Amino acid sequence: MLDVAATLHDWCEQGRDFAVATVVAVSGSAPRQPGAALAVGDDGTAVGSVSGGCVEGAVYELCQEALRDGTPVLERFGYSDDDAFAVGLTCGGVIDVLVTPVRTDAPWRPAYAAALAAAARGETGAVARVVDGPAGLPGHALRVGADGTWSGSLGGPAALDRTAAAEAAALLDAGRTGTVTVGAGGSRCGQPVTLLVESSVPPPRMLVFGAIDFAAALVRTGKFLGYTVTVCDARPVFATAARFPEADEVVVEWPHRYLESAETDGRTVICVLTHDAKFDVPLLERALRLPVAYVGAMGSRRTHEDRLARLRETGLTELELARLRSPIGLDLGARTPEETALSIGAEIVAARRGGSGVPLTGAHTPIHHDGPAPGGRLGSVA
Repeated sequence: MLDVAATLHDWCEQGRDFAVATVVAVSGSAPRQPGAALAVGDDGTAVGSVSGGCVEGAVYELCQEALRDGTPVLERFGYSDDDAFAVGLTCGGVIDVLVTPVRTDAPWRPAYAAALAAAARGETGAVARVVDGPAGLPGHALRVGADGTWSGSLGGPAALDRTAAAEAAALLDAGRTGTVTVGAGGSRCGQPVTLLVESSVPPPRMLVFGAIDFAAALVRTGKFLGYTVTVCDARPVFATAARFPEADEVVVEWPHRYLESAETDGRTVICVLTHDAKFDVPLLERALRLPVAYVGAMGSRRTHEDRLARLRETGLTELELARLRSPIGLDLGARTPEETALSIGAEIVAARRGGSGVPLTGAHTPIHHDGPAPGGRLGSVA
C-alpha cells in the first residue's frame, strides 16, 4: 500500500472513499512481493498493481465490491490446471490479496490516513494491518513511527496493539515488509492474528567514488534502481554538479575522509571507480569494515591483485577481503560506460536478491529470490 502512498494520501485529503488491495503473501513464481498494492477510488480510478496484469481485473472487481459493502476480504489467486478460464497467475505462482475499503465511515480510516501522510512525506515508519483473525479485526491498522510510538488500533485489547507495535518496530528496523502472527490477546498464544507490516524507509544510498565518465553512467543506473546517489572525488575540477546533474550530491573530499563521516547502513552500496591506489586503499580499508550491502572496486585483475596485497598490509583479514567485489560488475562483456554501469547494477541486484547472475534460459534456479546470496547482506528499496 505504501508504494502508492502519494496518490492515496491525496485521496484522503480530498475526503474520497477508496479500496486498497494489498499482496500479503506469495509463493512460487509470483510477480509482486508483499506490500504491492492496487487501489481503486470511488470514481473507478485505479492506481498500482498486485500482479503485473494477471489478476488485475478480478482484484479491481473485489475493490469495487468492498467499496459498496464496506467489508474487508482476503482472496487467494493461483494458476488452475482444472479450469482454463479460472482467474489465476499464468506464471504459476500463488498470491494472497487483502482488500480493505477505506471509506470515510470506516473505523480504521484515521490510521490509514496517518500512515499514508507520513509515507507521502518520506518519513520512516510502518503500518501494521490485520490480515486474518477474530471477527471484527480484519481491516484495522496502526501506524508505528521511527521512535516506536504508535497511533490507531487493531480493534482488540490494548495488549494486542502493544505487541503489534513491537513487532512492526522490529521489521521497520530491518527495513522489511512481511507478515507476523501474534495472539489475539497480545501474547504468543491464544487465537492467532496475522498482521501485514509494511515498512517505509528512506531510499538506500549509493556512494560512487571517482568522478569519471563511468561514474556518470553509474549515477543514472543507481537512480533508476531507486538509490540516493552521492559522487565523491578529491579533485574539484572533476567533481562538479554540472558533470553529474542526476546525482543527489556531489562532494569534493578525499574519499576515505568522506566515508568516515558519511551515513551508511545495511542497504548502502559502495562503488569505487578510481582504480588509483592512493585513493582506493585507504577508502577500501574503511569500507570493507562497514556493515554495508555491497563494496565493489573497478580495475583490471592485475590491479585487483595489487590492491589485495596493499589491503592485507593495512591489516584487513581474508574474511574482510572476501567481501570485495573486484573487478566490479558481472561478466557482460561490457565496454562502454553505460554497459559497465549495467553490469555493476546487475551485480548489486544479484547481491541484494540472492541471484546467481547466470542466464535464466536453461537454468533450474528460481526466477524470483526472497533474500541475499549466501554470505551477502540483506537490503531492501520499497
